[in-house]
This record gives sequence, C-alpha cells and structure tokens, in this order.
Amino acid sequence: MRVMVIVKATKESEAGELPNEEMLTAMMNYNEELVKAGILLAADGLKPTSKGARVHFDGAERTIIDGPFAETKELIAGYWLWEIGSMEEAIEWVKRCPNPMPGPSDIEIRPLYGMEDFGDNATPELVKQQERLREESEKLAKKP
Repeated sequence: MRVMVIVKATKESEAGELPNEEMLTAMMNYNEELVKAGILLAADGLKPTSKGARVHFDGAERTIIDGPFAETKELIAGYWLWEIGSMEEAIEWVKRCPNPMPGPSDIEIRPLYGMEDFGDNATPELVKQQERLREESEKLAKKP
C-alpha cells in the first residue's frame, strides 16, 4: 500500500524558520533508513504558505487566493510518500521519526487510493491509462 506521511505546519515553519544542522542531520539519517528499507518513494519539505497560492473551484469559475493561509494546524510543511506493507507498519516508522519541528508537532498518515478502490468505475481502459501515466512520469522523474 502507498501512504502519504504529512508533516503538519507550525508557527515556526510558516515563519520560514529552517531546521538547524542537528535536526537536518537527524532527518537525513531517518530518510536513509527509509531508503534502505525500500519504503521511500519521495520526500520534500514545503516552503511556507506565504510563498504559495490556492485555486478555489466553483463550477467553471476559478478564484486565486495568495498565501499566507490561516489555521496553521491545518497546513502542510512537508511530506513523504511511502510504499509500505500496512498502516500499522507506517505508524511504527513514524514513531521512529525525529521530531520534525523544534517544538511540538504532528505527523499525519493517509493511505492513497489505488485504481482497485474505484470498483467498476475504473474501467480496464482507465486502469491502463493510469499505468501508462505512472510509467511516463517515473521516466521523466529519472531524467537529469
């Protein structure tokens, strides 16, 4: 199963405070463990929402909302994408993670949908299209 492991934002991360060398080293060592275990598919930190934008959809209308965004506890500061055996295994790996923030913080684990989750709505043609798109995006990701 694939899961997204979400590092929730804090006031410090939204202020653009970067991790110190000790925290960065601990996180890189943790990422190395994930790679060696064959779990890590992707990982990145996100810049504060003051550097971002949202696009609100209402039918055919689009509204652009520039950051920063309120409600820090609802924002994302970073993520990992893992291929893992179970939710229980993901929880155990997160428990081993160094605290990603200087103070209290939260990490959320969310399973990703697979085409098999969509039942009959995922026609054989759509499944093939999804497989082709994933293969093409993986090839592009490997280009220098």
